[in-house]
Amino acid sequence: MTPAIRLNITTREAVVRIIYRFSMATADIESFVHSFQINTMSSLQGKVAIVTGGSRDIGRQVSIKLAAAGAKVCVNYNSNQQLADETVQQIKQAGGTAIAVKADMTSAAEVTKLVDSCVAAFGNAVHILVNVAGGIMGRKPLADLDEAFWDSVMAVNLKSAYLACRAVLPYMGTGGAIVNFASQAARDGGGGGAIAYATAKGAVLTLTRGLAKELGPKGIRVNCVSPGMISTTFHDTFTKPEIRTNVANATPLKREGQASEVADLVLYLASDASSFINGESVEINGGSYFA
Repeated sequence: MTPAIRLNITTREAVVRIIYRFSMATADIESFVHSFQINTMSSLQGKVAIVTGGSRDIGRQVSIKLAAAGAKVCVNYNSNQQLADETVQQIKQAGGTAIAVKADMTSAAEVTKLVDSCVAAFGNAVHILVNVAGGIMGRKPLADLDEAFWDSVMAVNLKSAYLACRAVLPYMGTGGAIVNFASQAARDGGGGGAIAYATAKGAVLTLTRGLAKELGPKGIRVNCVSPGMISTTFHDTFTKPEIRTNVANATPLKREGQASEVADLVLYLASDASSFINGESVEINGGSYFA
């Protein structure tokens, strides 16, 4: 059988190299493609990942994609165990490995508990951290923006990422990857009543860049994903249908994004395929905003 060859190349380049190496020998090409597919699916084989807010929507899709690529995944949730269990079950049914761990990501003690649970289950290393946990929590103009609400939004979006990064660091070594979640709101100030949320996500961008500079010498990459209008419970709850329609129509691709599309980007940033990308915020918005 043709030896497996691990590649990080485009499909077009793959075809060219297949033709060159095997001179179009059908059996060899079929063997190579099979090996290539296995290596692609196993690109995170042997790695351990924590996904905060990993039980639904984008977090669920990230958990599923990382597990499908071979990672053992700790699916964090805060309040809805049913959704977390469903996510874990989907991963296991597909042949992956995952556990669900309850933790309030705004509490240092509970974040520590999350990391401890993951290490106890999968070994003394965490290779990937994806900080999906966050949310807008409501829309309030400045006149109605009370201090308690402001602090809550900052805690769930910014403090949670800081606490998770700090807790994971002792278990993450060379080759580690952290993917934070900001938002298009961090770039454009957000929609109506989203001042606190946009501010918190802007701070996540800065946190990402600072950590990239600090942890880069340790061989740990830190990047950020900034989604635009994605079809999730977030917008089902906090964005009026007519506004969603208008935003989608104003997007060059004329639609909302899907959670699975954001998860594909996260998988790339978590893998060695993005080994020289560090401190970057990748916009995923269908062309509605250019950074």
